[in-house]
Amino acid sequence: MPVAAFAETLEQRIERLAPHFAVTRPEGVGPFPVLFTLHGCGGQRLFQNDVADAAVRAGAAVVQIDSYAPRRISRAAAIATVCTGMRLHGRERAGDLYAAMEWARRQGWADGARFAAIGWSHGGWTVMDALALRRDEMERATGLSGLAAEPLAGLAGAMLVYPYASVGSYAGRRPWRFMPKRTLAIVAERDYIVGPTRGVLERQRAHGAKMEIVVFEGATHAFEDDRAEDPRVRYDPAATQREHALLRELLETL
Repeated sequence: MPVAAFAETLEQRIERLAPHFAVTRPEGVGPFPVLFTLHGCGGQRLFQNDVADAAVRAGAAVVQIDSYAPRRISRAAAIATVCTGMRLHGRERAGDLYAAMEWARRQGWADGARFAAIGWSHGGWTVMDALALRRDEMERATGLSGLAAEPLAGLAGAMLVYPYASVGSYAGRRPWRFMPKRTLAIVAERDYIVGPTRGVLERQRAHGAKMEIVVFEGATHAFEDDRAEDPRVRYDPAATQREHALLRELLETL
């Protein structure tokens, strides 16, 4: 198993990440269910703010996790190194999700029994590896020490959007150690960036994952991004609204 780039305590990871969290909440004092968002390998994109707005309208607080700003990874550097698999694999980045969840448990407005995570592409890989890591390998894989006995405690739902599930990923290769109450995977039919993933996800479901797989016919990778520069990506407003509807439905079942 690859070792994380460097080691730090859970508290140090929280201190690095928290200044870069984008937090939005419904009106009131809560406690609210909490949605954690994990961007793709290209970094934070504006469409994720629309997703956050949809989640807030559904009554959830949102913590957008920026994995690049604390590491000083620019978009150009991310495309050249993270998107190509040279650094920051999903299992290392899983530590960001563990740290964000621990941070949220300390917030009075957060309902620690109703957490959910959504990840796009590399972020989907991150969520799946976070679910797959065994307790005895977490510290080496994520570079974190001082983890809670169950870092994923309270994670009731997960949403994987055109997730990367190929070389380096645990998807389909081993059963998830931690099973959210409900997981929803969106596969874009015309995704020529991460390639075919449905078969891999089906294997994970055969391992026992409580996963629903929804195929978006005609959709490409990053179908929500109306500012995408990649010619393989086509903005699809209808698919985007469908994604938002599925997310609201997921949040309502937490």
